[in-house]
Amino acid sequence: MLYDWYKQIHFSQPAFFGLFVLVPLLVYWELSKAGKAQGTVLVSSVRPFAGLRSWKSLLRPIPFIFRVLAFCCIIIALARPQTRNDEQLVTGEGIDIVLCLDISGSMLAQDFTPNRMEAAKNVAGEFIDNRPTDRIGLVIFSGESFTMCPLTTDRMVLKTQLSNVQSGLLEDGTAIGSGLATGVDRLRNSPSKSKVIILLTDGENNGGLIDPNTAKEIAKSVGVRVYTIGMGTEGFAPVPIQTPQGVILSREKVNIDEKLLTQIAKETGGLYYRAKDNESLHSIYSEIDRLEKSKIEVTALRRYTEQFFPFALAAAVLLMLELLLRWTVLKKFP
Repeated sequence: MLYDWYKQIHFSQPAFFGLFVLVPLLVYWELSKAGKAQGTVLVSSVRPFAGLRSWKSLLRPIPFIFRVLAFCCIIIALARPQTRNDEQLVTGEGIDIVLCLDISGSMLAQDFTPNRMEAAKNVAGEFIDNRPTDRIGLVIFSGESFTMCPLTTDRMVLKTQLSNVQSGLLEDGTAIGSGLATGVDRLRNSPSKSKVIILLTDGENNGGLIDPNTAKEIAKSVGVRVYTIGMGTEGFAPVPIQTPQGVILSREKVNIDEKLLTQIAKETGGLYYRAKDNESLHSIYSEIDRLEKSKIEVTALRRYTEQFFPFALAAAVLLMLELLLRWTVLKKFP
């Protein structure tokens, strides 16, 4: 417990610790004075006095010990022990971001580890942790779209909703236009100067009530920047298929409408990326994180609390005990 307390202590005037060199000198001076004060008595034999020591003689060194301890406490008090409390105030201008995630059946393909959907959720979770001052929302889409979580700064709520995302929550399909339009609608009334959508899909638009180009024009009109990510390896990927005999892996061709995704990103001021494995997907989110920097100001506050009082009080008590002993039980009479 004492060691834990000491680890939190900072000494404002450590130069006073140099006074500790006087302690050995005080001890030497006291021992020398005691030797000179002893008188000389001539007796024929000291045998009758052998083994005789009064209780006062046993207490006689104690006042000096109290004085030395008081001196040590005074030195520590002069060194001004303090506890330090550091606080950080984080302020800044965040960005409003909507993560628009494809949850169609093809997102269960296992060309990523363990599959595309879980890989996308894991990287998105890391991205959320790295944006402390931003409001982030989550939109999911397949054959239709749905707002899983509106814009929020509550990271725990957002990540809980992200963990609940799974294939089958919505009608199957790939409605890129509907997903983008829902994301734009979440940002339409945002007061933020910077509004961003990160749209991730592994297929081609084949459903929904809104055409992707229409959604793109809406995004442009409200100043939303869209980063698009095409997720999937080249060629064929193993996709689990439910059959009467159970789940089997079927190799299906990876079809990503890169032309459409590139056009959406380019015309809204964003960028298009192709993620072919877990490492490239992580790198893409890291690059977007670098490109979309929030303005953050960190103010450090450092407060000190003086802790010298216990040592000063201990020194006063020790000096009072020394004087009390010298004036009472150890008082010398002429």
